[in-house]
Amino acid sequence: MYIKRHLEEQIKSASKSYPVVMVCGQRQVGKSTMLYHIKENERKYVTLDDRNAKMLAEKDPALFLENYGTPVLIDEIQRAPGLLLEIKRFVDERALKGENCNGLFWLTGSQRFRMMKGVSETLSGRIAVFEMAGLSAREIEGREACLFSPDLEALKVQAKHAPSANVLKTFENIFTGSMPKVISEKVDRERYYQNYVNTYLERDIRDLAQVGNLDRFYEFLVYMAARTAQQLNFNDIAKNIGISAPTAKHWVSILESSGVLYLLRPYSGNLTKRLTKSPKAYFTDTGLAAYLCRWPDYKTLEEGPMNGAFFETYVVSEILKSCYNAGIEPNIYYYRDSDKNEIDLIFVQGDKLYPAEIKKAKSPDNADKSFRQLKGAKANVMPGLVICSADQFAPYSRDAWLCPLTLI
Repeated sequence: MYIKRHLEEQIKSASKSYPVVMVCGQRQVGKSTMLYHIKENERKYVTLDDRNAKMLAEKDPALFLENYGTPVLIDEIQRAPGLLLEIKRFVDERALKGENCNGLFWLTGSQRFRMMKGVSETLSGRIAVFEMAGLSAREIEGREACLFSPDLEALKVQAKHAPSANVLKTFENIFTGSMPKVISEKVDRERYYQNYVNTYLERDIRDLAQVGNLDRFYEFLVYMAARTAQQLNFNDIAKNIGISAPTAKHWVSILESSGVLYLLRPYSGNLTKRLTKSPKAYFTDTGLAAYLCRWPDYKTLEEGPMNGAFFETYVVSEILKSCYNAGIEPNIYYYRDSDKNEIDLIFVQGDKLYPAEIKKAKSPDNADKSFRQLKGAKANVMPGLVICSADQFAPYSRDAWLCPLTLI
């Protein structure tokens, strides 16, 4: 069963204005399925996972395009990056003739940063790039797309129609994860993630990093999953896994580039306090992180010592999906200073800062205690949020409101 993706309308709209549209994201989040579902009948489809297609794209990209024609959907473009230059030449030739070039090429890829280097060098001004994550809670529940905004007035309007929160249901969603195949096809979750990890290690990791010891890299994956929502410390990673700090940094960059991790950068605005410089790492799919940590079921996870970290990871991933599905880059950060004051999220909107704390409880104690640390910022610090399992959107203090998770 296909679940409608909120990114569909963004793709259709961009295809009317750009010759090339590219969708990046972690493997198996549904990029190809979505594009194939919404493509026109005349748009051909080719995947560069096919060895013959990949060979032709590498050896003779002009013949490749001649063979498949346009409009075309090319899957896994990172497997033949040289094809981007030929696409540029193809588009430019037709533009010089005054032909309409919009929507000729739809591309997907699973290795964002490697691709973006080629894109920025060859297709600047000719391409619209979108990030795609797994299914959001709104998509799973069939609710309308809505870009999450920390603005109180916007949240008051949304709160009138939001469903009630349920902690156990939230942790069932966290444990299940956001991969479309697990959710829509009801495949065995344990077997799915086992196959996913094996495929990811064998295909992407060998391709991206030439990792010699895949068992060691698997240990690294498990280590990172157990520390989701924590600050990165490359020396600690290196010490615990038995690798060098530069290798740890390289491996983290691989997880980020392939969409497995999201690195939340620290806020470094005009504050006089000494601030941390290390990002926090979040798994973009909580189901994968729970599988790697060997949690047996969602009830055990909800009662376990990592419940807060997984709840925070889930909230951050839902906010990211909200931004991606609206076709915008998230402008979020976190705060931590030398006195260990921390704010989970800071939304930056123009000259306004919106602090937010993430807590599993319905009405957590003293959750906004660090918000005052932003008073020295040369920006307008707005009322903050405590994103939690509350039943209603309601005042929490003079400086914050309780925000149910279901408003994201």
